Amino acid sequence: MDMTGEYRIEAPRDKVWAALNDPEVLKESIPGCEELTKESDTAFSAKVKAKVGPVSAKFAGRVELTDMNPPESYRISGEGQGGVAGFAKGGANVRLEEDGAATVLHYEVQANVGGKLAQIGSRLIDSTAKKMAGQFFEKFTQTVEGQG
Repeated sequence: MDMTGEYRIEAPRDKVWAALNDPEVLKESIPGCEELTKESDTAFSAKVKAKVGPVSAKFAGRVELTDMNPPESYRISGEGQGGVAGFAKGGANVRLEEDGAATVLHYEVQANVGGKLAQIGSRLIDSTAKKMAGQFFEKFTQTVEGQG
């Protein structure tokens, strides 16, 4: 599954960059996130509860940030295991572009799923992924714009 998009955030690029690297902001923004732990400057572990069609699962996984170019871009890669539900793994290129006093966040996501999740069908997986991405960016934008 591939997905691209962009979001305009009414905040300076440095502030958006800091939020993208803040475990508390990310935990609040990720739908179903129960736990997010910063293991190093470039690695996080997470526990996320997700429902895709009839399949509900808790995923435990790890995320790494690479190709860091602060405050402009990075690549985020991760993999999560959901027990009998299967697994999800993938990555995203994230780029922040200044637009006056605001920031435009561009993203390109590539993801794969396996196990029961893969049997559900790509259309349902794609729509769920788009919905979760929308929820993440809506909450992330509200949080960043609301910070003083």
